[in-house]
Amino acid sequence: MKKNVIKASSKKTLPVWAWVALGVVVLLAVVWAMVALQPPAAVAALPAEISVDQAALKRNQGAYMLDVREQSEWDQFHIPGAALIPLGDLPNRLADVPKDREVVVVCRSGNRSATGRDILLKAGYKQVTSMAGGVTEWQFKKLPIATGP
Repeated sequence: MKKNVIKASSKKTLPVWAWVALGVVVLLAVVWAMVALQPPAAVAALPAEISVDQAALKRNQGAYMLDVREQSEWDQFHIPGAALIPLGDLPNRLADVPKDREVVVVCRSGNRSATGRDILLKAGYKQVTSMAGGVTEWQFKKLPIATGP
């Protein structure tokens, strides 16, 4: 006669507290992944055009001032610290304009700067604006100017 022998299962089960701890770890990992893998918050675009006073403030805050006039106009007077890239050269010199700073495009009266702004926007720049009134108004307001090349 055979005896029915019941063998005890060799599988060990985790206590409830271990399952709860494991669940918390998994939940934290999911939350961390969602936060870490989120794209950076979008930076609000600048208005298409700003005043001379607003441009002066942005310059003082570290904005890149891009003058799109011609060399002869620049030599007469320009905004100190501005960079000169004539409008006709701008499409070929995009690499010279930083993408990690606000860019304020300026010209003599504000017309060419709007075109320069549009070139930069089409090239993927997000933080770019044009200064209304141009360097003529800048000089009229007795803001700092420099002369010469």
